[in-house]
Amino acid sequence: MEGHDSKSQEIFSKILRAGRRTYFFDVRSTRADDYYLTITESKKHTNDDGSAYYKKHKIYLYKEDFLRFKDIFDEVTKFIIDEKGEEIISDYEPNPSIPDTDDDKKDKDTSSFTNIEFEDI
Repeated sequence: MEGHDSKSQEIFSKILRAGRRTYFFDVRSTRADDYYLTITESKKHTNDDGSAYYKKHKIYLYKEDFLRFKDIFDEVTKFIIDEKGEEIISDYEPNPSIPDTDDDKKDKDTSSFTNIEFEDI
């Protein structure tokens, strides 16, 4: 519980489920009884034996950074929407204007190709 009492875990929470990812937005309390935000990304993975496990990544956001964080978040999301629109692009096609690296060429060697299904990731 990161050194805080259990009360700090129950202040306010919102959850966003997005396929194999879940985002948790949790308001917590500092020792000085001020609030801060944690954003946790939890992504489901599968072990070789079929059992599931979750990888989590967390950021802590404090009030003094809220406005700058929001401004930059708004700016970069606007840039993405302006450049690529709101349509989801899910098929990957290599960009012919970007030269292959040696690592890319190794990846294209079909003699060492391993078929991996999305469920395996």
